[in-house]
Amino acid sequence: MTHNFYIPLIVVFLQSKLKSMLDKLEAIKERYEYVSEQLGDPDVVSDMKRYTKISKEYKNLGEIVTAYDAYKNVLDNIATNKEILATEEDEEFREMAKMELDELLPKVAEMEEEIKFLLIPKDPEDEKNAVMEIRAGTGGDEASIFAGDLYRMYTRFFDNKKWTHETIATTEGSSGGYSKIAIQINGNNVYGTLKFESGGHRVQRVPRTESQGRVHTSAATVVVMPRLEMEDVNVNKADLKWDTFRASGAGGQHVNKTESAVRVTHLPTGVVVECQDGRSQIRNREIAEERLYAKLYDKQREEHESKVAGARKSLVGTGDRSGKVRTYNYPQNRVTDHRINLTLYNLSAIIDGDVAGIIEALQVADNAEKLKAGLEN
Repeated sequence: MTHNFYIPLIVVFLQSKLKSMLDKLEAIKERYEYVSEQLGDPDVVSDMKRYTKISKEYKNLGEIVTAYDAYKNVLDNIATNKEILATEEDEEFREMAKMELDELLPKVAEMEEEIKFLLIPKDPEDEKNAVMEIRAGTGGDEASIFAGDLYRMYTRFFDNKKWTHETIATTEGSSGGYSKIAIQINGNNVYGTLKFESGGHRVQRVPRTESQGRVHTSAATVVVMPRLEMEDVNVNKADLKWDTFRASGAGGQHVNKTESAVRVTHLPTGVVVECQDGRSQIRNREIAEERLYAKLYDKQREEHESKVAGARKSLVGTGDRSGKVRTYNYPQNRVTDHRINLTLYNLSAIIDGDVAGIIEALQVADNAEKLKAGLEN
């Protein structure tokens, strides 16, 4: 009896969830159509920075809208066939409607799951380029050699992804490999792909330096952080205070009589830039604005690097053998990712760059946690 009492409440709850999802999808479709119109706007097309940003949003929204259109089409066809069954007397029509319903109904739950995953909020930093730093941990020379193996593994993975990469800092180990190496990686969704690689990586094998043939355990740490780009500097024009004054110095009477020099103040930060290099106020404003952006970028980069330094400590841990996210066991040809209890017996392929399967499994696990959290809220 108690169960029967709750059934209507459960139905109402599920209907409410469905309506909420459909409303969200409809709003996304409206935004998609607006963004589509923007891509045809001459002002947008002529502004490469703005055009690139809108193109990226259009692409991201397009995947959701395509899934929504297909889902809505299935729902509409289900409704049509249900109406035929409720009103049509012709048995042949009824049989056709019933057959189509049998095909369509199982698709609904599958499509809803796909849409739920597409609606999971994305980390805005996922699309950024990244810097990866690999450091030898405990284990002496073997740890440096292992750091070199990880470097080789990741660069082969980058090549497979068609990403460009550049080594920006190295400290070589005394017996091979690296005690520290940093790589800058550019491509599509770089940080979002690599961010789960941060942490302690442990290797179990017989080192080259071991004469007794004993298996040793060594460690290296990996840190992946998003790269700050110039376009990340976001300045609200309303936050700029402009002043003009007479330029001084060389330039003759024109300089002394015309208030062509400008001063711009970014009110939220107090950063001030002056310019009197150009012969006109318009040109000086352009130069001053460029210099202001550069100053704000430097300031933001310093804050970002300070944040990175703090984040690095939390991501790296101690660098010892116990603080691990993944173990590479050579005698058993085994790789285990301890965060998702994933064990694979193809170490030779993975260390040769075939790490995509592990990364995808980590992404799926993360999305599942986000989905669970979203359903609970």
